Amino acid sequence: MQFDYLVLSIAQYALKYLLYKKLFMKTKQILGSVAIAVIGGLIAVFLYTILDQEEPAVIIQEKPAVRYVNLPGDATAAPSDFITAAEIAVDAVVHVKTKSLREGTGNPFYDFFFGYRDSEPTPVVGYGSGVIISSDGYIVTNNHVIEGSQAIEVVLNDKRTFDAEIIGTDPNTDLAVLKIKAGGLPFLRYGNSTELRLGEWVMAVGNPYNLTSTVTAGIVSAKARSINILKESMAIEAFIQTDAAVNPGNSGGALVNTRGELVGINAAIASRTGAYSGYSFAIPVSIVQKVVDDIIEYGAVQRAILGVIITDVTAGLAKEYNIDRIEGVLVTGLRENSAAIEAGIELYDVIIAVNGVRINSGSELQEQISRYRPNDRITVTILRKNKQRQLNVILRNPEGNTGIVQKEQTVSVLGATFSTVSNQEKKGLGIKNGVKVESLTAGKFRSAGIRDGFIITQINNTPVNNAEELREIIEKAEGGVYIEGIYPDSGLIAYYALRL
Repeated sequence: MQFDYLVLSIAQYALKYLLYKKLFMKTKQILGSVAIAVIGGLIAVFLYTILDQEEPAVIIQEKPAVRYVNLPGDATAAPSDFITAAEIAVDAVVHVKTKSLREGTGNPFYDFFFGYRDSEPTPVVGYGSGVIISSDGYIVTNNHVIEGSQAIEVVLNDKRTFDAEIIGTDPNTDLAVLKIKAGGLPFLRYGNSTELRLGEWVMAVGNPYNLTSTVTAGIVSAKARSINILKESMAIEAFIQTDAAVNPGNSGGALVNTRGELVGINAAIASRTGAYSGYSFAIPVSIVQKVVDDIIEYGAVQRAILGVIITDVTAGLAKEYNIDRIEGVLVTGLRENSAAIEAGIELYDVIIAVNGVRINSGSELQEQISRYRPNDRITVTILRKNKQRQLNVILRNPEGNTGIVQKEQTVSVLGATFSTVSNQEKKGLGIKNGVKVESLTAGKFRSAGIRDGFIITQINNTPVNNAEELREIIEKAEGGVYIEGIYPDSGLIAYYALRL
Protein backbone atom coordinates (compact mmCIF):
# COMPACT_ATOMS: atom_id res chain seq x y z
CA MET A 1 0.00 0.00 0.00
CA GLN A 2 2.81 2.40 0.85
CA PHE A 3 4.44 1.50 -2.41
CA ASP A 4 1.25 2.18 -4.29
CA TYR A 5 0.78 5.50 -2.50
CA LEU A 6 4.34 6.45 -3.33
CA VAL A 7 3.89 5.63 -6.96
CA LEU A 8 0.63 7.64 -7.08
CA SER A 9 2.24 10.64 -5.45
CA ILE A 10 5.12 10.56 -7.87
CA ALA A 11 2.66 10.34 -10.76
CA GLN A 12 0.64 13.31 -9.45
CA TYR A 13 3.75 15.46 -9.08
CA ALA A 14 4.86 14.49 -12.55
CA LEU A 15 1.47 15.42 -14.03
CA LYS A 16 1.40 18.75 -12.22
CA TYR A 17 4.92 19.47 -13.46
CA LEU A 18 3.91 18.76 -17.02
CA LEU A 19 0.76 20.93 -16.71
CA TYR A 20 2.66 23.88 -15.20
CA LYS A 21 5.35 23.58 -17.85
CA LYS A 22 2.77 23.59 -20.65
CA LEU A 23 0.91 26.54 -19.13
CA PHE A 24 4.15 28.47 -18.71
CA MET A 25 5.15 27.81 -22.31
CA LYS A 26 1.71 28.90 -23.57
CA THR A 27 1.74 32.06 -21.48
CA LYS A 28 5.21 32.85 -22.70
CA GLN A 29 4.04 32.35 -26.28
CA ILE A 30 1.01 34.56 -25.78
CA LEU A 31 3.05 37.29 -24.11
CA GLY A 32 5.54 37.08 -26.91
CA SER A 33 2.83 37.51 -29.52
CA VAL A 34 1.35 40.49 -27.64
CA ALA A 35 4.77 42.06 -27.35
CA ILE A 36 5.38 41.61 -31.06
CA ALA A 37 1.98 43.18 -31.90
CA VAL A 38 2.65 46.14 -29.65
CA ILE A 39 6.08 46.69 -31.09
CA GLY A 40 4.71 46.38 -34.66
CA GLY A 41 1.98 48.95 -33.95
CA LEU A 42 4.48 51.41 -32.52
CA ILE A 43 6.68 51.00 -35.56
CA ALA A 44 3.68 51.54 -37.90
CA VAL A 45 2.66 54.70 -36.06
CA PHE A 46 6.22 55.97 -36.17
CA LEU A 47 6.54 55.30 -39.90
CA TYR A 48 3.09 56.88 -40.65
CA THR A 49 4.09 59.99 -38.72
CA ILE A 50 7.36 60.27 -40.60
CA LEU A 51 6.00 59.58 -44.07
CA ASP A 52 2.64 61.46 -43.92
CA GLN A 53 3.27 64.56 -41.86
CA GLU A 54 1.34 66.90 -44.25
CA GLU A 55 -1.80 64.76 -44.43
CA PRO A 56 -3.72 65.33 -41.17
CA ALA A 57 -6.36 62.85 -40.25
CA VAL A 58 -9.92 63.76 -41.37
CA ILE A 59 -12.85 62.84 -39.27
CA ILE A 60 -15.92 62.28 -41.45
CA GLN A 61 -19.17 63.07 -39.74
CA GLU A 62 -22.30 61.87 -41.47
CA LYS A 63 -24.91 64.60 -42.09
CA PRO A 64 -28.32 64.08 -40.63
CA ALA A 65 -30.92 62.68 -43.02
CA VAL A 66 -33.40 65.46 -42.25
CA ARG A 67 -33.28 69.24 -42.85
CA TYR A 68 -35.45 72.36 -42.70
CA VAL A 69 -37.75 72.99 -45.68
CA ASN A 70 -37.67 76.80 -45.79
CA LEU A 71 -36.07 78.54 -48.79
CA PRO A 72 -33.28 81.08 -48.29
CA GLY A 73 -34.15 84.73 -48.86
CA ASP A 74 -33.91 86.01 -52.46
CA ALA A 75 -32.12 89.34 -52.66
CA THR A 76 -33.78 90.08 -56.02
CA ALA A 77 -37.33 89.32 -54.93
CA ALA A 78 -39.92 92.10 -55.01
CA PRO A 79 -40.57 93.92 -51.74
CA SER A 80 -43.85 93.41 -49.96
CA ASP A 81 -44.93 97.03 -50.49
CA PHE A 82 -44.34 100.08 -52.71
CA ILE A 83 -43.23 102.51 -50.01
CA THR A 84 -39.69 102.99 -51.34
CA ALA A 85 -40.81 103.13 -54.98
CA ALA A 86 -43.54 105.67 -54.16
CA GLU A 87 -41.16 107.89 -52.22
CA ILE A 88 -38.79 107.94 -55.19
CA ALA A 89 -41.46 108.49 -57.85
CA VAL A 90 -43.85 111.10 -56.46
CA ASP A 91 -41.26 113.87 -56.41
CA ALA A 92 -40.27 113.16 -60.03
CA VAL A 93 -43.83 113.15 -61.43
CA VAL A 94 -45.26 116.59 -62.24
CA HIS A 95 -48.66 118.12 -62.92
CA VAL A 96 -48.92 119.48 -66.48
CA LYS A 97 -51.45 122.27 -67.09
CA THR A 98 -52.12 123.49 -70.63
CA LYS A 99 -53.89 126.60 -71.85
CA SER A 100 -55.32 127.24 -75.30
CA LEU A 101 -57.97 129.33 -77.03
CA ARG A 102 -60.66 127.67 -79.08
CA GLU A 103 -62.45 129.88 -81.55
CA GLY A 104 -66.19 129.65 -82.03
CA THR A 105 -67.13 127.30 -84.85
CA GLY A 106 -69.39 128.09 -87.74
CA ASN A 107 -70.13 126.81 -91.22
CA PRO A 108 -66.92 127.31 -93.23
CA PHE A 109 -68.76 127.33 -96.57
CA TYR A 110 -71.21 129.98 -95.30
CA ASP A 111 -68.31 132.03 -93.97
CA PHE A 112 -66.48 131.78 -97.29
CA PHE A 113 -69.35 132.98 -99.44
CA PHE A 114 -71.17 135.31 -97.08
CA GLY A 115 -68.44 136.64 -94.84
CA TYR A 116 -66.68 135.41 -91.72
CA ARG A 117 -68.71 135.69 -88.53
CA ASP A 118 -66.20 136.65 -85.87
CA SER A 119 -66.74 135.30 -82.35
CA GLU A 120 -64.90 135.47 -79.08
CA PRO A 121 -62.44 132.60 -78.57
CA THR A 122 -63.15 130.29 -75.67
CA PRO A 123 -60.32 129.63 -73.19
CA VAL A 124 -59.62 125.94 -72.68
CA VAL A 125 -57.56 124.46 -69.85
CA GLY A 126 -56.23 120.91 -69.94
CA TYR A 127 -54.49 118.73 -67.37
CA GLY A 128 -52.14 115.79 -67.43
CA SER A 129 -48.94 114.44 -65.95
CA GLY A 130 -45.26 114.34 -66.83
CA VAL A 131 -42.06 112.69 -65.63
CA ILE A 132 -38.78 114.48 -64.89
CA ILE A 133 -36.01 112.48 -66.56
CA SER A 134 -32.99 114.68 -65.79
CA SER A 135 -31.93 116.98 -62.98
CA ASP A 136 -31.72 119.96 -65.38
CA GLY A 137 -35.43 119.98 -66.19
CA TYR A 138 -36.21 117.69 -69.14
CA ILE A 139 -39.70 116.21 -68.84
CA VAL A 140 -41.43 113.51 -70.90
CA THR A 141 -45.21 113.43 -71.31
CA ASN A 142 -47.79 112.35 -73.89
CA ASN A 143 -48.16 114.29 -77.12
CA HIS A 144 -51.93 114.33 -76.66
CA VAL A 145 -51.49 116.11 -73.30
CA ILE A 146 -49.83 119.21 -74.78
CA GLU A 147 -51.09 119.06 -78.38
CA GLY A 148 -52.52 122.39 -79.55
CA SER A 149 -51.59 124.22 -76.36
CA GLN A 150 -50.47 127.86 -76.37
CA ALA A 151 -48.98 127.83 -72.88
CA ILE A 152 -47.81 125.01 -70.60
CA GLU A 153 -47.34 125.22 -66.85
CA VAL A 154 -45.60 122.53 -64.82
CA VAL A 155 -46.29 122.12 -61.10
CA LEU A 156 -43.80 120.09 -59.06
CA ASN A 157 -44.73 117.92 -56.10
CA ASP A 158 -43.29 120.60 -53.79
CA LYS A 159 -45.77 123.07 -55.38
CA ARG A 160 -43.20 125.10 -57.30
CA THR A 161 -44.45 126.17 -60.74
CA PHE A 162 -42.56 126.69 -64.01
CA ASP A 163 -43.40 127.66 -67.57
CA ALA A 164 -42.44 124.83 -69.91
CA GLU A 165 -41.02 124.90 -73.43
CA ILE A 166 -41.86 122.20 -75.99
CA ILE A 167 -38.57 120.70 -77.17
CA GLY A 168 -40.18 118.26 -79.59
CA THR A 169 -43.06 115.89 -80.18
CA ASP A 170 -43.58 112.51 -81.82
CA PRO A 171 -47.22 111.75 -82.70
CA ASN A 172 -46.19 108.30 -83.97
CA THR A 173 -45.49 107.20 -80.39
CA ASP A 174 -47.64 109.82 -78.61
CA LEU A 175 -44.63 111.28 -76.80
CA ALA A 176 -43.44 114.84 -76.19
CA VAL A 177 -40.42 116.38 -74.47
CA LEU A 178 -40.71 119.54 -72.37
CA LYS A 179 -38.04 121.67 -70.65
CA ILE A 180 -38.26 123.88 -67.57
CA LYS A 181 -35.56 126.25 -66.34
CA ALA A 182 -34.54 124.61 -63.08
CA GLY A 183 -31.67 122.57 -61.69
CA GLY A 184 -31.06 119.96 -59.06
CA LEU A 185 -34.45 118.37 -59.69
CA PRO A 186 -35.42 114.87 -58.56
CA PHE A 187 -35.79 112.56 -61.55
CA LEU A 188 -36.58 108.95 -62.40
CA ARG A 189 -33.94 106.62 -63.75
CA TYR A 190 -34.78 104.40 -66.71
CA GLY A 191 -35.57 100.78 -65.96
CA ASN A 192 -35.77 97.89 -68.43
CA SER A 193 -39.24 97.33 -69.88
CA THR A 194 -38.00 94.42 -72.00
CA GLU A 195 -37.30 92.40 -68.84
CA LEU A 196 -40.76 93.00 -67.35
CA ARG A 197 -42.57 89.72 -66.76
CA LEU A 198 -46.26 88.93 -66.78
CA GLY A 199 -47.57 89.13 -63.23
CA GLU A 200 -44.81 91.51 -62.09
CA TRP A 201 -45.91 94.30 -59.76
CA VAL A 202 -45.87 97.86 -61.12
CA MET A 203 -47.09 101.22 -59.85
CA ALA A 204 -48.77 104.09 -61.72
CA VAL A 205 -48.01 107.64 -60.55
CA GLY A 206 -49.88 110.70 -61.78
CA ASN A 207 -52.63 113.25 -61.25
CA PRO A 208 -55.99 111.62 -62.02
CA TYR A 209 -58.91 114.07 -61.89
CA ASN A 210 -56.34 116.66 -60.66
CA LEU A 211 -55.73 114.60 -57.52
CA THR A 212 -52.01 115.34 -57.39
CA SER A 213 -49.32 112.80 -56.57
CA THR A 214 -51.59 109.75 -56.68
CA VAL A 215 -50.12 106.24 -56.72
CA THR A 216 -51.90 103.03 -57.66
CA ALA A 217 -50.55 99.50 -58.03
CA GLY A 218 -51.23 96.51 -60.26
CA ILE A 219 -49.51 93.79 -62.22
CA VAL A 220 -48.28 93.51 -65.80
CA SER A 221 -51.21 91.92 -67.62
CA ALA A 222 -49.71 91.78 -71.13
CA LYS A 223 -46.85 93.18 -73.19
CA ALA A 224 -46.50 94.53 -76.74
CA ARG A 225 -50.24 95.21 -76.89
CA SER A 226 -51.66 97.04 -79.93
CA ILE A 227 -54.95 98.87 -79.28
CA ASN A 228 -55.21 100.94 -82.50
CA ILE A 229 -55.48 104.25 -80.67
CA LEU A 230 -52.74 106.07 -82.62
CA LYS A 231 -53.91 107.13 -86.07
CA GLU A 232 -50.59 108.25 -87.55
CA SER A 233 -49.48 106.51 -90.74
CA MET A 234 -46.27 105.29 -89.03
CA ALA A 235 -47.72 104.78 -85.54
CA ILE A 236 -45.89 102.42 -83.18
CA GLU A 237 -48.01 100.60 -80.61
CA ALA A 238 -46.44 98.09 -78.23
CA PHE A 239 -48.12 99.03 -74.96
CA ILE A 240 -47.54 97.49 -71.54
CA GLN A 241 -50.99 96.46 -70.31
CA THR A 242 -51.56 96.61 -66.54
CA ASP A 243 -54.44 96.58 -64.10
CA ALA A 244 -53.10 99.56 -62.14
CA ALA A 245 -55.90 102.12 -61.85
CA VAL A 246 -55.39 104.98 -64.35
CA ASN A 247 -57.90 107.77 -65.03
CA PRO A 248 -58.07 111.05 -66.99
CA GLY A 249 -55.17 113.16 -65.76
CA ASN A 250 -52.80 110.18 -65.48
CA SER A 251 -51.71 110.61 -69.12
CA GLY A 252 -47.99 111.30 -69.29
CA GLY A 253 -47.39 109.95 -65.79
CA ALA A 254 -44.98 107.25 -64.70
CA LEU A 255 -45.25 103.49 -64.62
CA VAL A 256 -42.51 102.28 -62.26
CA ASN A 257 -41.31 98.92 -61.02
CA THR A 258 -40.87 97.98 -57.36
CA ARG A 259 -37.38 99.53 -57.37
CA GLY A 260 -38.78 102.92 -58.38
CA GLU A 261 -37.36 102.76 -61.94
CA LEU A 262 -39.30 104.18 -64.89
CA VAL A 263 -40.57 101.35 -67.10
CA GLY A 264 -43.35 103.15 -69.00
CA ILE A 265 -45.38 106.32 -69.63
CA ASN A 266 -49.10 105.90 -68.95
CA ALA A 267 -51.07 106.81 -72.05
CA ALA A 268 -54.52 105.20 -72.31
CA ILE A 269 -57.23 103.13 -70.67
CA ALA A 270 -59.68 100.55 -71.97
CA SER A 271 -63.05 101.99 -70.98
CA ARG A 272 -66.58 102.42 -72.28
CA THR A 273 -67.31 105.19 -69.80
CA GLY A 274 -64.15 107.30 -69.98
CA ALA A 275 -63.10 106.19 -66.49
CA TYR A 276 -60.95 103.28 -65.38
CA SER A 277 -62.67 99.94 -65.77
CA GLY A 278 -59.93 97.38 -65.48
CA TYR A 279 -57.01 97.90 -67.85
CA SER A 280 -54.53 100.65 -68.58
CA PHE A 281 -51.76 100.97 -71.14
CA ALA A 282 -48.29 102.47 -70.95
CA ILE A 283 -45.65 103.21 -73.59
CA PRO A 284 -42.63 100.99 -72.73
CA VAL A 285 -39.48 102.80 -71.67
CA SER A 286 -37.53 101.00 -74.42
CA ILE A 287 -39.41 103.26 -76.86
CA VAL A 288 -39.55 106.30 -74.56
CA GLN A 289 -35.80 106.50 -74.01
CA LYS A 290 -35.01 106.27 -77.72
CA VAL A 291 -37.56 108.94 -78.70
CA VAL A 292 -36.48 111.32 -75.92
CA ASP A 293 -32.77 110.93 -76.72
CA ASP A 294 -33.42 111.58 -80.43
CA ILE A 295 -35.52 114.69 -79.81
CA ILE A 296 -32.96 116.17 -77.41
CA GLU A 297 -29.96 115.33 -79.60
CA TYR A 298 -31.31 115.82 -83.12
CA GLY A 299 -34.57 117.73 -82.72
CA ALA A 300 -36.39 114.91 -84.54
CA VAL A 301 -36.91 111.19 -84.04
CA GLN A 302 -34.47 109.07 -86.03
CA ARG A 303 -36.89 106.36 -87.07
CA ALA A 304 -35.40 103.12 -88.36
CA ILE A 305 -37.37 101.21 -90.99
CA LEU A 306 -37.00 97.53 -91.86
CA GLY A 307 -39.31 97.89 -94.86
CA VAL A 308 -41.61 94.88 -94.54
CA ILE A 309 -45.37 94.42 -94.58
CA ILE A 310 -46.24 91.69 -92.09
CA THR A 311 -49.04 89.74 -90.46
CA ASP A 312 -49.03 87.53 -87.39
CA VAL A 313 -48.67 83.81 -88.06
CA THR A 314 -51.91 82.00 -87.19
CA ALA A 315 -52.94 78.37 -87.41
CA GLY A 316 -54.71 79.12 -90.68
CA LEU A 317 -51.69 80.87 -92.23
CA ALA A 318 -49.37 78.13 -91.01
CA LYS A 319 -51.48 75.55 -92.83
CA GLU A 320 -51.83 77.71 -95.95
CA TYR A 321 -48.10 78.41 -96.27
CA ASN A 322 -46.92 75.02 -94.96
CA ILE A 323 -45.24 76.53 -91.87
CA ASP A 324 -44.26 73.95 -89.24
CA ARG A 325 -44.46 76.21 -86.18
CA ILE A 326 -47.07 78.82 -85.25
CA GLU A 327 -44.70 81.63 -84.28
CA GLY A 328 -43.29 84.87 -85.62
CA VAL A 329 -44.65 87.20 -88.29
CA LEU A 330 -45.13 86.41 -91.97
CA VAL A 331 -43.66 88.78 -94.55
CA THR A 332 -46.44 89.54 -97.02
CA GLY A 333 -44.87 92.55 -98.71
CA LEU A 334 -41.58 94.37 -99.19
CA ARG A 335 -41.08 98.10 -99.70
CA GLU A 336 -38.89 99.26 -102.57
CA ASN A 337 -35.36 100.34 -101.72
CA SER A 338 -35.75 98.90 -98.23
CA ALA A 339 -33.29 97.46 -95.74
CA ALA A 340 -35.16 94.15 -95.89
CA ILE A 341 -34.62 93.70 -99.63
CA GLU A 342 -30.96 94.70 -99.33
CA ALA A 343 -30.45 92.09 -96.57
CA GLY A 344 -32.10 89.30 -98.58
CA ILE A 345 -35.46 88.99 -96.83
CA GLU A 346 -38.03 87.49 -99.20
CA LEU A 347 -41.79 87.23 -99.45
CA TYR A 348 -43.30 84.60 -97.12
CA ASP A 349 -40.25 84.48 -94.89
CA VAL A 350 -41.22 84.23 -91.21
CA ILE A 351 -39.38 86.64 -88.89
CA ILE A 352 -38.93 84.99 -85.48
CA ALA A 353 -36.24 87.11 -83.76
CA VAL A 354 -34.38 90.43 -83.83
CA ASN A 355 -30.92 90.41 -82.23
CA GLY A 356 -31.91 87.24 -80.41
CA VAL A 357 -35.16 88.63 -78.98
CA ARG A 358 -38.08 86.40 -79.92
CA ILE A 359 -40.81 87.94 -82.10
CA ASN A 360 -44.35 86.61 -82.07
CA SER A 361 -46.45 89.59 -83.23
CA GLY A 362 -46.26 92.68 -85.39
CA SER A 363 -46.25 94.95 -82.33
CA GLU A 364 -43.28 93.06 -80.89
CA LEU A 365 -41.36 93.56 -84.14
CA GLN A 366 -42.26 97.27 -84.10
CA GLU A 367 -41.06 97.61 -80.53
CA GLN A 368 -37.70 96.02 -81.27
CA ILE A 369 -37.03 97.98 -84.48
CA SER A 370 -38.07 101.26 -82.81
CA ARG A 371 -35.09 100.93 -80.46
CA TYR A 372 -32.64 101.53 -83.30
CA ARG A 373 -31.60 104.36 -85.59
CA PRO A 374 -30.96 104.42 -89.34
CA ASN A 375 -27.58 102.85 -90.20
CA ASP A 376 -27.69 100.59 -87.13
CA ARG A 377 -26.84 96.95 -87.85
CA ILE A 378 -29.10 94.22 -86.52
CA THR A 379 -29.47 90.47 -86.94
CA VAL A 380 -32.87 89.19 -88.09
CA THR A 381 -33.65 85.50 -87.66
CA ILE A 382 -36.07 84.08 -90.22
CA LEU A 383 -37.63 80.79 -91.21
CA ARG A 384 -37.57 80.11 -94.96
CA LYS A 385 -39.22 76.87 -95.98
CA ASN A 386 -39.03 75.89 -92.28
CA LYS A 387 -35.24 76.25 -92.22
CA GLN A 388 -33.77 78.84 -89.88
CA ARG A 389 -31.44 81.54 -91.19
CA GLN A 390 -29.81 84.66 -89.79
CA LEU A 391 -29.55 87.79 -91.92
CA ASN A 392 -27.54 90.93 -91.21
CA VAL A 393 -29.60 94.08 -91.80
CA ILE A 394 -28.55 97.74 -92.01
CA LEU A 395 -31.64 99.75 -91.09
CA ARG A 396 -32.75 102.76 -93.15
CA ASN A 397 -34.81 105.89 -92.55
CA PRO A 398 -38.27 106.51 -94.05
CA GLU A 399 -36.65 108.13 -97.08
CA GLY A 400 -34.83 104.89 -97.89
CA ASN A 401 -31.29 105.91 -96.92
CA THR A 402 -29.14 105.68 -93.80
CA GLY A 403 -28.64 109.40 -93.14
CA ILE A 404 -29.72 111.40 -90.10
CA VAL A 405 -33.09 113.10 -90.50
CA GLN A 406 -32.86 116.76 -89.61
CA LYS A 407 -35.57 118.58 -87.68
CA GLU A 408 -38.54 119.31 -89.91
CA GLN A 409 -38.69 122.88 -91.11
CA THR A 410 -42.17 123.98 -90.15
CA VAL A 411 -44.01 127.26 -90.52
CA SER A 412 -46.92 128.58 -88.53
CA VAL A 413 -49.85 129.74 -90.61
CA LEU A 414 -53.33 130.41 -89.31
CA GLY A 415 -52.81 128.32 -86.19
CA ALA A 416 -51.13 125.36 -87.88
CA THR A 417 -47.66 123.97 -88.45
CA PHE A 418 -46.69 121.96 -91.51
CA SER A 419 -44.09 119.41 -92.55
CA THR A 420 -43.12 117.69 -95.76
CA VAL A 421 -44.62 114.38 -96.90
CA SER A 422 -42.21 111.52 -97.52
CA ASN A 423 -41.96 109.98 -100.98
CA GLN A 424 -42.98 106.63 -99.51
CA GLU A 425 -46.18 108.12 -98.08
CA LYS A 426 -46.99 109.87 -101.35
CA LYS A 427 -46.66 106.63 -103.23
CA GLY A 428 -48.83 104.78 -100.74
CA LEU A 429 -51.60 107.39 -101.07
CA GLY A 430 -51.31 107.74 -104.84
CA ILE A 431 -50.48 111.46 -104.75
CA LYS A 432 -47.65 113.37 -106.40
CA ASN A 433 -47.33 116.26 -103.99
CA GLY A 434 -48.56 117.54 -100.66
CA VAL A 435 -47.74 119.11 -97.31
CA LYS A 436 -48.88 117.65 -93.99
CA VAL A 437 -50.64 119.49 -91.17
CA GLU A 438 -48.31 118.55 -88.30
CA SER A 439 -50.18 120.25 -85.43
CA LEU A 440 -52.99 122.68 -84.76
CA THR A 441 -53.56 125.48 -82.27
CA ALA A 442 -56.41 127.95 -81.99
CA GLY A 443 -56.90 129.46 -85.46
CA LYS A 444 -58.85 129.33 -88.68
CA PHE A 445 -57.54 125.93 -89.75
CA ARG A 446 -58.93 124.31 -86.61
CA SER A 447 -62.12 126.35 -86.83
CA ALA A 448 -62.63 125.07 -90.36
CA GLY A 449 -62.57 121.49 -89.08
CA ILE A 450 -59.14 120.50 -90.39
CA ARG A 451 -57.55 117.76 -88.26
CA ASP A 452 -53.95 116.80 -87.52
CA GLY A 453 -52.35 114.65 -90.22
CA PHE A 454 -54.37 116.13 -93.08
CA ILE A 455 -52.26 116.34 -96.26
CA ILE A 456 -52.95 119.46 -98.32
CA THR A 457 -52.47 118.72 -102.03
CA GLN A 458 -53.91 121.89 -103.58
CA ILE A 459 -54.83 125.43 -102.55
CA ASN A 460 -57.03 127.35 -105.00
CA ASN A 461 -56.33 124.58 -107.55
CA THR A 462 -52.56 125.16 -107.27
CA PRO A 463 -50.46 122.08 -106.29
CA VAL A 464 -48.55 122.44 -103.02
CA ASN A 465 -45.19 120.72 -102.51
CA ASN A 466 -43.85 122.23 -99.30
CA ALA A 467 -44.62 124.64 -96.48
CA GLU A 468 -43.01 127.62 -98.19
CA GLU A 469 -45.20 127.21 -101.28
CA LEU A 470 -48.23 126.98 -98.99
CA ARG A 471 -47.22 130.22 -97.27
CA GLU A 472 -46.73 132.05 -100.56
CA ILE A 473 -50.13 130.96 -101.92
CA ILE A 474 -51.96 132.03 -98.76
CA GLU A 475 -50.14 135.39 -98.60
CA LYS A 476 -51.12 136.18 -102.20
CA ALA A 477 -54.72 135.03 -101.80
CA GLU A 478 -57.46 137.67 -101.46
CA GLY A 479 -60.59 137.05 -99.44
CA GLY A 480 -60.21 133.34 -98.87
CA VAL A 481 -58.77 130.03 -100.00
CA TYR A 482 -60.16 126.70 -101.12
CA ILE A 483 -58.15 123.74 -99.78
CA GLU A 484 -58.12 120.19 -101.14
CA GLY A 485 -56.36 117.24 -99.52
CA ILE A 486 -56.47 113.73 -98.06
CA TYR A 487 -56.44 112.06 -94.65
CA PRO A 488 -53.77 109.32 -94.80
CA ASP A 489 -55.29 107.13 -92.08
CA SER A 490 -58.58 106.65 -93.93
CA GLY A 491 -57.81 107.78 -97.50
CA LEU A 492 -60.71 110.27 -97.24
CA ILE A 493 -60.43 113.18 -99.68
CA ALA A 494 -61.66 116.41 -98.05
CA TYR A 495 -62.27 120.02 -99.08
CA TYR A 496 -62.25 123.15 -96.89
CA ALA A 497 -63.03 126.80 -97.53
CA LEU A 498 -61.33 129.43 -95.38
CA ARG A 499 -61.95 133.15 -95.35
CA LEU A 500 -58.75 135.12 -94.66
